[in-house]
Amino acid sequence: AGLDWKDPSPFGTGLACDALLEPTKIYVRPAVAALETGHLKALAHITGGGLTENLPRALPDGLGATIDLNSWERLPIFNWLITQAGLAQAEALKTFNCGIGMIAICDPDNVAEIEAAFSSEGVDPIRIGTIVSGDGVAYTGNL
Repeated sequence: AGLDWKDPSPFGTGLACDALLEPTKIYVRPAVAALETGHLKALAHITGGGLTENLPRALPDGLGATIDLNSWERLPIFNWLITQAGLAQAEALKTFNCGIGMIAICDPDNVAEIEAAFSSEGVDPIRIGTIVSGDGVAYTGNL
């Protein structure tokens, strides 16, 4: 895009460098709080491989997931990066976390308790999908 680090951000306020160098959120304390409930089944840290590769690794054979891509608001930087790179949705989901840094998996009956554990440590959880029979991840909605 021909941006310099000190150019105004084309995807938010301030300078481009400020948004690009924003520190990663650390999920250790919220994850420990969720583990201490005794109801957490798995965690998937969404890094390289994005949602497409990391979530299935946390699931046993025979289970997959359905993710609603419209269940959270992506930071403008992701929309800008995807557009600038000309990425198709499948590639964007494999390349970026698209704003989802950690996925916690639990039984439906324990969702409120897991959400409360994350909230108690300053993380506002978002329900983004469900675990289903099958393999892999299916998506509804669009980036």
